[in-house]
Amino acid sequence: MADLSLLLARAKAEDVAGRPGLPSGAVVLGCDSLLELDGEAHGRPVDAEQARRRWQRMRGRSAVLHTGHWVVAPGLARLAAGAAGASAECSAGAVGSASVHFADLDDDEIDAYVATGEPLRVAGAFTVDGLGGPFVSRIEGDPHTVVGLSLPLLRTLLAGLGIRWPQLWEDPR
Repeated sequence: MADLSLLLARAKAEDVAGRPGLPSGAVVLGCDSLLELDGEAHGRPVDAEQARRRWQRMRGRSAVLHTGHWVVAPGLARLAAGAAGASAECSAGAVGSASVHFADLDDDEIDAYVATGEPLRVAGAFTVDGLGGPFVSRIEGDPHTVVGLSLPLLRTLLAGLGIRWPQLWEDPR
């Protein structure tokens, strides 16, 4: 499951990085999350009934959410191509994983949550930073991973490309 989330994140990032008109110093990030429950990968539910059934399986249990992160810095490749002995490596990726423990919801709570539409828009059919937050009783690992973007992992990936986190705060002009 972790490998699949990384593959999907890479495809997203490389698609955007390959588009014409990207600013010269652009750094592109692609992320994709999958919930691993009983050895199966779950992305966004296709409809309300699938979300409902998934929540009936998840309630009172735990699962692992994998978020793939892929960074592409096309400008670094151009710089490296012009510098003798420089590496042309301009991308990096990694997966953040966290165990998510779900509350033991009753069917009425599941139906009410699914009726909001929120579970249909997210991998795993839940959020921790929205209406679904109270239905997650505990997270083991980086909570940013569960939101869909691990900031500590991103910082590490950027550092591997020679980009320091404070550089992101600088005005590019």
